[in-house]
Amino acid sequence: MDLASAYDSMGADLASSLSLVLLSLGALVAVVWDAFRPRDRSLPWFVALILAIAAAIDLPSIGHDTTTAFYGLIHVGGVASFVKALVIGATLLSVVLSIPYLERTRHNIGEVYALILFATVGMIVLGTANNLIAIFVGLETMSICLYVMAGLIREDEGGNESALKYFILGAFSTGFFLYGIALLYGATGTMYLNEIASAVRNGGGVMFWGGLSLLLIGFLFKVSAVPFHMWTPDVYQGAPTTLTGYMSTASKTAAFASLVLVLVNIVPDVRWSDALAVIAAITMVAGNLLALVQSNVKRMLAYSSIAHAGYVLVGLSAGSAAGYSGALYYMLIYTLMNIGAFGVMSVLEWDGVTGRNQSLDSLAGVGYRKPLLGVTMGLFMFSLTGFPPLGGFLGKYAVFAPAIESGRTWLVILGLLASAASAYYYLRVLYVFWMKKADDTADAAVAARTSFVVPAPTAAVLVACAIALLLLGVYPAAMDITSSFFSDGGSLAFLP
Repeated sequence: MDLASAYDSMGADLASSLSLVLLSLGALVAVVWDAFRPRDRSLPWFVALILAIAAAIDLPSIGHDTTTAFYGLIHVGGVASFVKALVIGATLLSVVLSIPYLERTRHNIGEVYALILFATVGMIVLGTANNLIAIFVGLETMSICLYVMAGLIREDEGGNESALKYFILGAFSTGFFLYGIALLYGATGTMYLNEIASAVRNGGGVMFWGGLSLLLIGFLFKVSAVPFHMWTPDVYQGAPTTLTGYMSTASKTAAFASLVLVLVNIVPDVRWSDALAVIAAITMVAGNLLALVQSNVKRMLAYSSIAHAGYVLVGLSAGSAAGYSGALYYMLIYTLMNIGAFGVMSVLEWDGVTGRNQSLDSLAGVGYRKPLLGVTMGLFMFSLTGFPPLGGFLGKYAVFAPAIESGRTWLVILGLLASAASAYYYLRVLYVFWMKKADDTADAAVAARTSFVVPAPTAAVLVACAIALLLLGVYPAAMDITSSFFSDGGSLAFLP
């Protein structure tokens, strides 16, 4: 690599990555701010403002060509701008939900919001990287911040347990990831994704396929695919609820986006998609079956997120442009659904340990006492199931249709059966909310504690997510946007 002209292109590179620079500077400011003015109530809104500005910077670039910056280390424009805007949008919604939630739990520490910004920077690097080292740096930046946030409530043994499990298993998966990078470099002599594709155009050897296998294990761990899902239920259950929503959406979006770029660039043919199809089938079935028997909503949503990872993998297993674009569109829908669902649960906690021990039956009759929560939760549950005309229906269509076109009809049938099974536990939440009286449960005394006002920021996020799902369900313009990112051959449409 010739770095002689590095400074000549620095200005253009910084301009094309302005949102990334802004978030990094905002995180540093948040650290200093909290050092001099601890628990300042203005700091979270400053962070939200930084995120809103960063999203506004990236949105106009979605229609631009996909190119690279910083000597090809990251992608910018096009698909990269879409991923950045989606990650930043998920972070913004999570921050707004976290402001009243962390104040209520007395953990409104400024460092939390700095960690969120640093994690978002890592997610953006991960989701837009064109170099294996850049992928690893983004992955670890994101992961270290998430480990800390998972154990934010240190006096709760469940939170400490979830953080420790996440850290140990995450470190274990990092070993696979790094070894995979080493093998890929040994097989191809380069770290750049597009150069790796050229190096193995005539087929890779044992070292290449071994490296790719280990690399995919690292990715499958981050997206909670079976059998690398063991950490997910405990971490989602023990972490603060609004931060659980953040982890389940923004981090998963970044990991899937990076996986898409890896599959587009370095897999020489679609034979590897057979393995993805098998993993998708196991993930869908296991996630939904395990969710059926959960009595805790957060744990149920954790297994649900595993199942939805399987749905995304169905689209990726098609190995086509439609499959890759469908996976990105599904992540947009999934982000709105999951942030909304966890947002509802964040204001329905009265067990004192972030909903970790709270049973589903303790929520009996909430729909009548808090209609906003009941109605929005209904929309999120129906959308997660895949009912039209909500966005969840088109999201499943976006990943299932390419699989049918690629000849994987059996996988789509299995996905449809899994979605039908999921209706039981999603609609069970609505049954408890609307059709079960508090007097009918052993937790009637606990359920009576719902005499509270839904915070305005939380209500705004829930309504915004519900409206967005309705609009995307009847007017799927975003599907047309994501379909323009890839050529018919499955490669990036505009990247030379």
